[in-house]
This record gives sequence, C-alpha cells and structure tokens, in this order.
Amino acid sequence: MNRFDRICKQIKEVKIQGAQNVAKAAVLALQYKHDKAAIKKLISLRPTEPMLRNSLKFVFSHMDIKEGIKDALRHFEMSKKIVPELASKLIKNNSTVFTFCHSSTVINTLKHAKRKGKKFQVIQTETRPLFQGRITARELARARIKTIHVVDSAARVALKKADIMLIGCDAISTTRVYNKIGSEMMALMADHYGIPVYVLTDSWKFDPETIYGVEKIEERSPKEIWPNAPKGVKINNLAFEAIDPQLVKAIVTELGIFMKKSFIAELRRNYPWMFL
Repeated sequence: MNRFDRICKQIKEVKIQGAQNVAKAAVLALQYKHDKAAIKKLISLRPTEPMLRNSLKFVFSHMDIKEGIKDALRHFEMSKKIVPELASKLIKNNSTVFTFCHSSTVINTLKHAKRKGKKFQVIQTETRPLFQGRITARELARARIKTIHVVDSAARVALKKADIMLIGCDAISTTRVYNKIGSEMMALMADHYGIPVYVLTDSWKFDPETIYGVEKIEERSPKEIWPNAPKGVKINNLAFEAIDPQLVKAIVTELGIFMKKSFIAELRRNYPWMFL
C-alpha cells in the first residue's frame, strides 16, 4: 500500500481522529498524490468535515502546490498556539473544567493553563460508542492534570460541579456549531446550571456550503454501537449534532474570541478565499 492510500485508510477507519488532525493528514497526503481523483477521494473520506475541504481549497489557491502545503501546515501550527493561549485565560484558578469527547484544541488549552501555573481539575465523559473520552483521559493523565472520568449518563451529576465547559467542534455553519453527538445535551445541562460553554476551534472548520442551506450530519456504521444486534433492531449512529447558538457563550479561534455573528464577518475579512 502506498503512502497516499495508507493515509486515506487511517482517516476512513478513524485511526486519525479530530478534525484538525484529519485535515493535516489530508494536506500531507497531497505530497504523494494530488490529481482530481485524489482530491475527490480525500473529500469522500469525511464529507461532513469542512476543515478537510477548506484545507485542500487553501492549498490549491496557491500557484505552487508545495508552497500551499507548507502554508497550510504553518496555519495549523499557528492556530495550535494561539487558541490555547486565548482559551486558557478563561480557566480560573482552583476551578473545575468539564469537557466532552476528544478535542486536541481543548487538550492543548488545558496543558497550556497548567504550564501557566493554574490549578484546576477536569471532569470528562467516556463518549460512546468509540470512547474518545478515554483518549482525553489518557492525554490529561500524561500531562499530570487531575482528571475525573465518568460514564456519559453521569454527565448531569458531573456538570453540577463544574465552573466552565470547554468543547471543540467538527464544523461551524452560518447558524450553528456541530460537535460530537451528545454535545447539545451537555450544553443544555450546562445552561441549566449557569455554566458558560465555550467552543474552542480553528476557524477553518466553518462550512461555506451552509451559506446555501446545505448542512450535513454524518451517520456511521451501526456496528460501532452493537456489532451483533438482534434482527429487527434499527440502530441510528449519528456522529455529530448541532448545538443551539444560544447555549454557546463564545467561540474561541485563532482570530480571537467571538459571538457567532461577528465570527462570520471576521472570517470574510481574513479568509476571502473560503467564500469563493
């Protein structure tokens, strides 16, 4: 198997997780193959994740593909530094942070806050059916951040003890933010208890197609939930869901901290190529 196909396989089988990691892998794959068939294949791997599409579009907005790849990788590194710097300021000393699923941006923010000397603990959930929450727990444990791991159904009890909720996202539409299924449920509970919810993300996760009313939610294989389900049992395995923007305090990106409407305007100013 060549390098291009190997990367595609890892993305398809969710061995590469997180929208930014997937986008970065797709950009790196262009080093080995970048004809029309290759681009089509890469987009088909995660069609509901706009960061992958935006990253490819950015690369091909350059006259030279190699330069486009380098600039895209620079963007990822820049965003990886700026967002945690901004978001870590939201974490108060001796506070409890609640997070859901696995977000490399949230992880980097928590690590940055610890390096800055802040004392806090994290409560996070297992995140069924692929248990991405375990990835979060392992990474936090390695960083020596105090972590409490709970089952998804214990989220309400856990949230009552939190001071802030930080999550990543997989996509941003003109009206809403999309994240792992269950995210809106968590945000609703946070709102009930007066806990602010912040979305930490790279702004390249905005989906320009939503300007025209196109919004997609990926549905994954039912075997992820129940490999040998009884006949007659229909399983819905929606991977993501939309979060009511009224439940989100602000979006933290490499461009700054914004409310939803001002975020879209900022995008247009900074990334006009995204809207072409």
